[in-house]
Amino acid sequence: MRLLKTLNIDFMGWRRPAVIASVVITVLFLGSMVLRGFDFGLDFTGGTVIEVGYEQPTELAPVRQALEQNGFAGAVVQYFGSRHDVAIRLPLQEAKAAGSELSDQIYRALSAASDGSVELRRAEFVGPQVGEELREDGGLAMLFALIGILIYVAVRFEWRFAVGAVVATIHDVIVTIGVFSVLQIEFNLSVLAAVLAVIGYSVNDTVVIFDRIRENFRRVRKGTVIEIVNRSINETLSRTIITGGTTLLVVFALYIFGGEVLSGFSLALIIGILIGTYSSIYVATAAVVWLGISKADLIPPPKEGAGADLRP
Repeated sequence: MRLLKTLNIDFMGWRRPAVIASVVITVLFLGSMVLRGFDFGLDFTGGTVIEVGYEQPTELAPVRQALEQNGFAGAVVQYFGSRHDVAIRLPLQEAKAAGSELSDQIYRALSAASDGSVELRRAEFVGPQVGEELREDGGLAMLFALIGILIYVAVRFEWRFAVGAVVATIHDVIVTIGVFSVLQIEFNLSVLAAVLAVIGYSVNDTVVIFDRIRENFRRVRKGTVIEIVNRSINETLSRTIITGGTTLLVVFALYIFGGEVLSGFSLALIIGILIGTYSSIYVATAAVVWLGISKADLIPPPKEGAGADLRP
């Protein structure tokens, strides 16, 4: 059942201003990434993560104050799960002690400042070499994902579709991580996982539109390329709204109720889903049109001898 019926929106009529806007935004985000860089989390820079549990619900301000009074002014303090559970992240330069000695210092400081009991639940140290390896591996993961998409779409459709899909996916990745650069939001492994999920989501939406375009090129005998492309986008619009809308409901719930631990992950997904829906139409499909796709490229040639009279 379709949510929307008999739509005839001229999406491709807006492709030029949409692409100009995409190019401008992409350049701005690339400039931010080069000039400002990212606020990498401890997963990538190295440092110490300590998780403690409080007997009573606690506020974060007294925890930060207790840490500052004991020489840990650079600590990042946030909830994880509930107001009883607190995660403390110490950058590498702030981790003056190592291993169990550091966790013991923090545990004693928090216990002294708390009215109830405090439980030390986890203490992990990430070295600078490990963080650098994670950065490199994350970049390679995105690169291999883009190469795989190029190969898959080229085999399933046609090379123009492959180029459009890869350009749109690169656009989505730049915009998603560019927001984290501009706003200097912490970029950690969970955000990287969200970016990889965005790549898959964007390609899925793009392939649905491409599949309908190919089907209509073979089925509809009359109409220009622009008319058939617009018709294909309108026919898949209901599916796009339902899929994107239901996914956004879940991700918004994660962002609102998931706490600070999931905020970066859910924010990356929100940006990626919105920009991925846009790019499937105005980047991927527009690129295919500009590359000169035609009916002849998608209609399979007649089999040799198919029209011959086979009777003896």
